[in-house]
Parts: sequence; structure tokens; C-alpha cells
Amino acid sequence: MDLPPPRSGLLRHWDTLIGPGASRAEQALILGAAVAGTIGVAAHAYLRKVDWTIWQWMILVVLALDLFGGVVANGTGAARRWYHRPGQTRRDHFLFVAVHLAQLVVFALTFPSANWLAVIGAYAYLLLSALAILAAPTELQRPVSYLSYIGALGVALLFNAPTGLEWFLPILYFKLLVSHLGMGS
Repeated sequence: MDLPPPRSGLLRHWDTLIGPGASRAEQALILGAAVAGTIGVAAHAYLRKVDWTIWQWMILVVLALDLFGGVVANGTGAARRWYHRPGQTRRDHFLFVAVHLAQLVVFALTFPSANWLAVIGAYAYLLLSALAILAAPTELQRPVSYLSYIGALGVALLFNAPTGLEWFLPILYFKLLVSHLGMGS
């Protein structure tokens, strides 16, 4: 696997986020998905007539950019080469998933109608699914990630997200369980 090093300066951060050596087409898809997904969920929330503060709208934008862009970024060849490079362990992949607790906490703090017990349950399902995917033999990790995502959709329905935010959990699960962990060897 030929892995170019990350560039220097500010571009280093971009490279370590999406994978060094991403083509212009991959970068365009990532940015396009981030922007289109964000516009889509903002329009959805607006049409649902949500009553949010400017801060809630700003957090919605940040979460949506990250999640929609991340779904596509994690599915690129550049990300696969970077995140699944030699030396990356199953522990590294588990920690990549685990740190996304931050998004769930930001979500719950920003939108107080979110149920904290449901947030804890959603995170527990995410971690258990990640463990199941990572414990599977390499050739079964992709189908196990798909199976985990099917279960995740059920969890998302039970989550009962606040109005305008119904997309959040399914996209978070897709980004991590399918796009990231399902991309294994």
C-alpha cells in the first residue's frame, strides 16, 4: 500500500482528517456531501418549524458538516489507506469510534429535549457494534458492519430524536459502523 505522507502546514490537518493523497475528485465528493447534507438537514429543520436559537443552528451546521462529510471521507481510498495502514490496530479503530461520544454529548447538551438515557443507550450500541465488527474475521467485518447498521436503525427509531434531528443518529452510525469500520482490509 503506497501511502503518501501528510502535507505540512494547515493542509496537514486536512490530510490527517481525510487521508493524505486524496484526489481532487475525492475531496470534491467529501465537500459536496458535507455541504449538500447540511443544506438538506437545515431545510428539513426549517420546514419542520423548529424553534432553535442561533447557537443551536450553528451546532447543527457543525455536526452535519462533520457527519455527512465524514461518511464520504471514510469511504474514500485515501481514508482507507490512511486509517487502515499497517500499524493501525483494532484498538485504534475502536478508539476512533469511541471518541465520537463528543458528538453525542454536544447533541444532547445543545438540544435539551434529547433524552440522556437514550443517548447513553445509543452510545452503548455504537460501542458494542464496534466491538462485534472488530472481533469478526477480516473477511466478515464488512457484512457484520452492515448487520450492525440494520440494528442501529432500530436504535435510532427508539432514540426518538428531537424534531428536525431525526437524521443525526442514522448518519453517525453510518459514518462509524459502515464507512469507517466496514472499510477494513
